[in-house]
Amino acid sequence: MNTFQLSCFLAVAEYLNFAKAAQQLHVTHPAVSQQIQSLEKELNVKLFQRTTRSVRITEEGKAFLRDAQQIVAISERAKKRFDGVIPGNIQTLSLGCYNFPCMFLLPDVLKQLRTVSPNIHPRLQVIPFQHIYQMLEEGDLDAVVGFKEPPGIKLHALYKEITQVPMVCVCSPQNDLSKQSEVSLPMLCNQKLVLFVPSKTIPPIAQLQGQLIGDTAPSDLYFCESAEAITVLVMANYGISILPSFLVPDIPMICRIPLKDVQTASFGIYYKSLQENQELKKFIQCAKDCFQT
Repeated sequence: MNTFQLSCFLAVAEYLNFAKAAQQLHVTHPAVSQQIQSLEKELNVKLFQRTTRSVRITEEGKAFLRDAQQIVAISERAKKRFDGVIPGNIQTLSLGCYNFPCMFLLPDVLKQLRTVSPNIHPRLQVIPFQHIYQMLEEGDLDAVVGFKEPPGIKLHALYKEITQVPMVCVCSPQNDLSKQSEVSLPMLCNQKLVLFVPSKTIPPIAQLQGQLIGDTAPSDLYFCESAEAITVLVMANYGISILPSFLVPDIPMICRIPLKDVQTASFGIYYKSLQENQELKKFIQCAKDCFQT
């Protein structure tokens, strides 16, 4: 089924005359007949009753009339949407993130990008870690926004650091640690821990989690799939956790305590190339400007 077939059907339904329909469509009479026959075969119904003297629309044709009108109208509307649009005027920028908190870092960056280049249309996706770099490699993403991977992981991509992110201890206000102005890792011993599932975490957190677990009993460990789930269990005072500062919501039901003697984590953008990708160049520059102010 195509829009030309439907246009032929609508013209015949309007004039109840194949010759007049062909004249209105600027095609031959046999061409209209052929399109109607093809449409009837596809729908497996008779749309018109034809004699040598008259054409009459069938009940099936009447039932199909509204559908045909809507399909043709949608097609025409889609064509008009791009009337006068200069090819290449809309420039897409596909960005992938591990999780929603990483994505929530981008509004200020995208706001500045919209000012600099209003024709860029960002496409944002949250993609599981095991797929995100494959999509970057295959060209389905222009860039991945996230933490720097450890040297042992080989990626066919370049990395541009945007900022350094401090790690914080998060706990409930009911926890004794909430009264501390800062804490060290040894001070977190004997605490119940709310942690990322190892396969779901980012490198800086994985290293700290390994140091924290130590001899902690399995009954004192709670594993979560996301930072949001960790936050909920910490708020419910199931235990404490270690998270990058920006993953922790600024709400009174949770305390963020700076960690001393713990390195910050590099946060930035992975990409394959900046050649012939002016949109990505502008995005990276906006990100650097926003995070360094």
